[in-house]
Amino acid sequence: MPRSRQPLFPFRPGRRAGSGGRLLPKLRSIQMIITLTFTAVTVLAAVVVSLLMYNKFAKTAEQNATLNMQQIIEQVNYNLNLYVEGMRGIYEKAEQEIGETDAIGSTLLKERLIALLESRADIVSFAVFTPGGDLVLDVPETPMRSNTRLYDQSWFNAPQKNSDISFSAPHIQNLFKNRYTWVVSLSKKVHYRDQGVLKEGILLVDFNFRTIDQLSRQVKLGKRGYAYILDSLGNIVYHPQQQLIYAGLKYENVEPVLEYTYRSYTDSASGEKRLITLRTLAATGWKIVGVAYYDEIITTRRDLSRYLLGLLAAVCLVAIVVSVLLSARIARPIAKLERTVQQVGEGDLHTSINVRGAYEVEQLSRRFNLMLQRIRQLMDQIIFEQETKRKGELEVLQAQINPHFLYNTLNSVIRLAEQGRNEEVVTMIQSLSRFFRISLSKGKNVITVQEELDHVRHYLVIQSFRFKNKFRYEIQADEEVLSCQTIKLILQPIVENAIYHGIEMMPDEGRIAIRATVRDGLVVIQVTDNGLGMSRETMSRLLTGGARNPGNSGAGSGSGVGVRNVNERIILYFGREYGLSFESELEEGTTVTVTFPAVRSDEGGNPGREEESS
Repeated sequence: MPRSRQPLFPFRPGRRAGSGGRLLPKLRSIQMIITLTFTAVTVLAAVVVSLLMYNKFAKTAEQNATLNMQQIIEQVNYNLNLYVEGMRGIYEKAEQEIGETDAIGSTLLKERLIALLESRADIVSFAVFTPGGDLVLDVPETPMRSNTRLYDQSWFNAPQKNSDISFSAPHIQNLFKNRYTWVVSLSKKVHYRDQGVLKEGILLVDFNFRTIDQLSRQVKLGKRGYAYILDSLGNIVYHPQQQLIYAGLKYENVEPVLEYTYRSYTDSASGEKRLITLRTLAATGWKIVGVAYYDEIITTRRDLSRYLLGLLAAVCLVAIVVSVLLSARIARPIAKLERTVQQVGEGDLHTSINVRGAYEVEQLSRRFNLMLQRIRQLMDQIIFEQETKRKGELEVLQAQINPHFLYNTLNSVIRLAEQGRNEEVVTMIQSLSRFFRISLSKGKNVITVQEELDHVRHYLVIQSFRFKNKFRYEIQADEEVLSCQTIKLILQPIVENAIYHGIEMMPDEGRIAIRATVRDGLVVIQVTDNGLGMSRETMSRLLTGGARNPGNSGAGSGSGVGVRNVNERIILYFGREYGLSFESELEEGTTVTVTFPAVRSDEGGNPGREEESS
């Protein structure tokens, strides 16, 4: 029934406020509101930005300090690693010379070791001992002290446990007379020849610790920061304040250091917050520890906070001045527009919306209320027309029957008749007749679930003749679901897709199972096949129109009505919370679930929108 048209200007104009009411509009004017709002927003934004900048820059300063510290420690680690590799190279060269010499006491060997000794100023001596502790070779030659307690030396015992080169902790070398140098000893089991007999011994090479000490002293981490070195057991190899530590006047918390090989963390064990960076020297197992004091980073934060406070005060002052000028500039044209609209609306006009806000906005809302009302009427009319059009399109789609299906079915009937299989011809024609009878349904669009299941059963009977021994089917339904109402032709397109896209190309026998139940007041119908299945990408496009062939993955033309059409019809009739859902795995099969409200045929009514019979 056509809707009655509303008059375009049905209201009378409201009266103007008296002169006594002019003060309130002035206080509520848009200029005052813009001034206050702009100032408040600008100040708030400036405060938020300042806080964010402070946190960002403070974190950046801390991160830069940590990064700088890490880079310095990495450089120290790199330099020490190069130096240790050089020590290893000298040791391996000496081992090679000893191994290639026929006699351990030959003059040629000593000359070569002396040349090697003179090539680097940090090499202190070369020595070879028997496993029993007897000196075999000493370069340079120096008398050995008698009370050396050789078996207590770590460098002497390490080769017994480790076949690789062992690095000792720094110590005073007291094996030889007049030679009391602070050294790092490298030792390893080697083979040498003595009078043509191959023997086993321990090669000892001492390096002056002064070079490592100089490399470590160059590290500067701020004004108070420093770096120190621990061995793998936690003993201090180097510390710039080593005397204070030995005297018990300074403490280093080394327990967390020994647990990791690569780490950065904060430590407050000494009473001050410090940033600790740890690296481990791979060749020796020594740990290089960098220490930076946190209060040096806080100094940068204080400077930053003073700068941001000054900037915030300047921004607030500028914001107030700009907001006053800007609000005056914005308010003047709006006031002029309000006066113009008031002149245009001089007729019988009145607002149906009581808007509260700025004075000028209230005036504009009153003059534009009629236009908004008319726009709403036009929008309602357009929505009604589009909905009617959509309903008609879906009814046309619902009435479509795939001509290829009818053509192929009649061809199958002809072949069966030619083969004299009369009983199968009768069965097939009866199923075809009942199939079309339910499809037409005397012009009704709503049928019972029993009729819908009979419709798809007849379709499966016809297809089972066409695809002989290609698939089996099973239909199960609870008694209570059979009397529920449904829109017709919702299962046949799903089953058709299961056959053509899931089962037809399978080498094995297919299976289609249809199960109808009532759950929590909903009709739930599941159509399951063991066909080819489909990918997640295909499922994601099934109901959006993106997939070329809705349903199971495969080739073919698909259903004439279409799975997407079925979903749209269910949504239009029952509501958007109902429709189709899919579960599928490639090479395993697909399950399509149809869900809509359970309404008995004897209850009447429509749970969704009203749909007329075609």
